[in-house]
Parts: sequence; C-alpha cells; structure tokens
Amino acid sequence: MAKYIIKRVIAAILTLLVLVTIVFFLVRLMPGEPFTNPKLTPDVAANLRKYYGFDKPLIVQYFQYMGNLLRGDFGYSMHYTNKTVNYIIGQTFPFSADLGIRALCLAISFGLILGILAARKRGTKIDFFCVMVAIIGTSMPDFIIGACLQYFFGIKWGLFPVAKYQGFQYTVLPACALSFYTLAHVSRIMRASMLEVTSQDYIKTARSKGLSEVRITAKHQIRNAIMPVMTILGPTVAAVLTGTFVIEAIFAIPGMGKYYVESVSNNDYSMTLGMTVFYGIFLVFCNLIVDILYGIADPRVRIGKR
Repeated sequence: MAKYIIKRVIAAILTLLVLVTIVFFLVRLMPGEPFTNPKLTPDVAANLRKYYGFDKPLIVQYFQYMGNLLRGDFGYSMHYTNKTVNYIIGQTFPFSADLGIRALCLAISFGLILGILAARKRGTKIDFFCVMVAIIGTSMPDFIIGACLQYFFGIKWGLFPVAKYQGFQYTVLPACALSFYTLAHVSRIMRASMLEVTSQDYIKTARSKGLSEVRITAKHQIRNAIMPVMTILGPTVAAVLTGTFVIEAIFAIPGMGKYYVESVSNNDYSMTLGMTVFYGIFLVFCNLIVDILYGIADPRVRIGKR
C-alpha cells in the first residue's frame, strides 16, 4: 500500500508541474496586456511592467513565478489595488466551498438513492421517474435550473430567498441548482453499475444461500456497484467545491467565479493564473485522495499498479 501511495503522490506532483507550466505560458499568450489602460501614462505603464517583472525574459518570469509558488505566493492582483491573489482566494473560496459542500452532499446522497431504486425497480414507474430525473439533470443547463428554482420557489411561492448568501435559507436554492447535474450523473452511473452487478455469479450464489434481498443489496450489490462512482468523485468534488460561476452569478454569491471571470476580461494575469493553478491543485489533490481510497476499497487496484 505504501508503494502505491508514493507512486500516486509522485504522479500528482508531476501533473501539477505540467499544469502550472502550461497555464503560465497560455496566460502570457492571451491577447492584450494588463497595462494598456489609456488612463495610464507611458511612464506609469513602464514602471508597472517593471514592478510585475514584465520587462524580463519570459523564462525568467516563469522561474520567478515557480519560486513564489513554492512559497505559496500567487502574487498581487494587477487590477485590484494592493490586494494579493491569496487574499482574494481566501475571502471568496469559503463561500464557494460552503455552497459546494452542501451541493455535494445532496448530489451524492440522492444520486445514490435514485440509482439504487432505479436498478432495484427496473422497468417500473419508479425506474422511469429516476431515469427522467437523470436525463433532465444531465441535459438542462445549470442557469435554467437555477432560474426555474428562483421563479417557482422564490418569486411565485415565496418559500426561499432568490439571491444573496446570508443564512441557511439562502443556500437551499443555489445548492439544489448546483447539485442537480452531479446528482443525475451519479444516479445514472449507479443504476448501470447496479444492473451489471446484479447478473454476477456471486449475487446468484448469495441468493442460493438463502440471504435476504436487503442483505444482498447492502452487502454485495451496493459495495461493488459503488466503485465506478468513486472514480468520478475526484473531479466532481473539485468542480463542485470550487463553485460554478453561473450559479454564483445568478444567486449573487460572493464566490470565486466573479473574480475569475473578471480577471480574464481585465487581463489580470496574476488573478487568472493564480485561480487556475489553485483550482488545478485542488483537482489533483481530490483525485489523489480518491485514488488512495479506491486502492483501499479494492486491493486489485494496488496489485495492478505494481
């Protein structure tokens, strides 16, 4: 197990190195530059370029950025005066993470339940309902779901606030909107996996031994069928926890999405690069955790990696 974890950690570090390198040079290839504001005089623009290191060769800028990154320093924003990228991420990520955790809990719990019910009640009205929920969730954009929830539950029926993020009742609608796609995706995978497991020989053997259907489902079917769901949890957790830009904009949530979108339009290289790298680090870390948990849950994975 130790060798397996070490290999996964090394692979994660190499992935991060490649990611940071590619993103750094892609950001530098963006059209325009941060200091083309007509309000800036040529002398001020030149001083800003020198301050941020744009007067140095690109390879020198890269190694300087990597050195700062190793110290956990994403640099200063080129648009927001005297604000570091670390500070802005620290102020906005808790909102995105809080919303993401709520959405993730809803998506995984209800997604697994719907998938199991659909497989257990295959061909019935329950199966049809679960499949329809999965189809709607995977085909309908988040902003449509969010707008519908705002209209019916917020404006028409007045059950929940339609915007802001100031308490539990404010989190219900955005969490539901954010979780819907993941819920549908998890339920589809769980249903297909459950149906595949049902036809396996060990399930037939368990039935021949006289085990109850409840015990067979809980101990044998779900335990083995949930493995494919675990493989998608890494990117899913990272994507949900870092927030969805459209949902944050619709519900006026002060998360990372607003600053990330504005950084691209403002050519704020430091912000764009810092938030992209932060998201990449988060994604790789989540995948690493899932790989380790997958290896613990299924020893065949560890054996196959030797």
